[in-house]
Amino acid sequence: MPTHTLPTGPSGYKLLFAGLIAAVLALAGCSTTPYVDGSAATQPQPVPGKSAVVQKRGGAYYKDDGPGDNPPANLDDIPDAQPRVEPLHRFANRPYNVFGEDYVPAKAVMPFRQLGRASWYGKRFHGKPTSSGEAYDMYAMTAAHPTLPIPSYARVTHRASGRSVVVRINDRGPFHKGRVMDLSYAAAHRLGYVNVGSAEVEVEAIVPDGVELIATEKPIPPLPGRRPAALVPPTPAPAEPPVQLAMAEPSTLTDATSGIFLQLGAFSTAASAEGFRGMVRDTFAEHAERLEVLVDGKRYRLHLGPFASVTEAKAEAERIARELKFRPFVVTR
Repeated sequence: MPTHTLPTGPSGYKLLFAGLIAAVLALAGCSTTPYVDGSAATQPQPVPGKSAVVQKRGGAYYKDDGPGDNPPANLDDIPDAQPRVEPLHRFANRPYNVFGEDYVPAKAVMPFRQLGRASWYGKRFHGKPTSSGEAYDMYAMTAAHPTLPIPSYARVTHRASGRSVVVRINDRGPFHKGRVMDLSYAAAHRLGYVNVGSAEVEVEAIVPDGVELIATEKPIPPLPGRRPAALVPPTPAPAEPPVQLAMAEPSTLTDATSGIFLQLGAFSTAASAEGFRGMVRDTFAEHAERLEVLVDGKRYRLHLGPFASVTEAKAEAERIARELKFRPFVVTR
């Protein structure tokens, strides 16, 4: 076995030190990734006739969810959902429980505003039934929300960019902490966050003029939902004979008794206002004689009161908000 004699003296130590440095640099070069100029790296290129959106690949999406293989060419041109009067689904708006958490959907279409983080869902659920029984279409302007009425409409605004879309709520979810809404792939694409997974948004319910607040009498039974959750119906109350109510002629706002009141809603028709009054009366029987519908121009306003003070009115507003998932506001007339 050959042997090598290391040089001695100052010059020998310098040569040894230089050799060690060279060896370390060589090893470091083997363990790092060389820098690649982004302009020269291979980037996904738009395919003629297909959407130009850059799509992640290789498990970048939750449980391999993601965009379809052949998205339509007009993703940027898919129009907003068009708000219209629709009867509420009889079953999809019942209280339910998911992962040990109770959810109580709103029982009427009403003003609602929420800030939070929105995600989206794609091909794993495409074509599968939503909570409304409708098939999920990832290329339609729809969304899932834990408690907004089904069906209803909302404007969703990306808080960073200011972009906004109008979606139709036809599904329940998301059930991840910190998430307030799941948008369809098309809606998330329009807002510009499909490639980052989620974004901070503002959700604002849209209340179409003349909206009917009472669920349809003959609903289509729902299909099994896409979520791993079963709806938990409330305990049925003892059967009571139906009560026939005559619709009283509403008072005008100018002739109404003065005092401190809560406004529960404003409607374009007397029938809608009376329907909502009936729902509130059923939930808060103690307020049955304190609810009144007032005519204010072309609007019918539902008021509750009077209250002895603003503090008392606000306390009752909080109680109503916890039960009906909307917050009345104090008015003085």
